[in-house]
Parts: sequence; structure tokens; C-alpha cells
Amino acid sequence: RLMPELPKFDDEDLKSYGDEEEELALSPPAALMSILATQELLLENILECIPVGKFEVIQPLSDEFCLVLGYLLSWKLTLTFFKAASSQLRVLYSQYLRRTKSLNKLLYHLFRLMPENPVFPGQTSEVPNKDTKTFFTEELRLDVK
Repeated sequence: RLMPELPKFDDEDLKSYGDEEEELALSPPAALMSILATQELLLENILECIPVGKFEVIQPLSDEFCLVLGYLLSWKLTLTFFKAASSQLRVLYSQYLRRTKSLNKLLYHLFRLMPENPVFPGQTSEVPNKDTKTFFTEELRLDVK
């Protein structure tokens, strides 16, 4: 609930940024970026031997699963923060993510975690058809019980 409110504070400071020749960058909330940086390092250690194009199955409720879930939920918070920011702030935040290569790392991790065939568990058909439910066609509920 707080993430959409946070960019308002940076909007007030935006006026202090002048037209300088070097590209400006502004960090999203430092606490969130610190968590993401730590999780990126841990995820790189877990997935380092898996090339892009191959995928790794993470067993539910394992330590690795909790780490990956935390990493993806942190990105969800970051994207919620971005969505609430003005276009000027988004440019500054994206420059920061470009410099830290965080978005590149996210894509790199996603392509090693995404299954080759994202069919919902329990489907009987090995060959996907138009009636096959996948993680892309169905809404995924992430409610914590």
C-alpha cells in the first residue's frame, strides 16, 4: 500500500535537479534496492551453473524457493513504485537501474527460471492445445494464507 505513495517525496526534490551534461539517476527507495542487491547476489550463486535457455525447477518450500519468491516479490514492489511515479522520475529511476544493471539481472534470472512449457500442474496433455491452461492464460493468485 505504501509503494504508490513514495514517489511523491521524490517529486518534491525533482526541482533541484538541473540540466547537467552527465546523465542523472535517482535510486528507488534505498531499503528496497539494498534488498534487491543482496537477493541478486544470492540468486546468482544459485543459478550460476544454469545457462540462459535452460531452466531450473525450484522445489516448493525449499530455501531456494523462498529466496526466488522474495526476489520476485521485491521486483513487484519496485514495479508498483515505478507505476506510481511521474514520467520524469521514471527516467531518473530507469537510469539508476541501467547503471546498476538490475533490470538486466532480472531478465537473466527470469529466463533461467521460466519453464519451457508453463502449463498448470495437473494438466493431462503433454502437447499444448488451445484449451490448455498455462501460467500466461490464467490469473495467478498470490494471496498468502
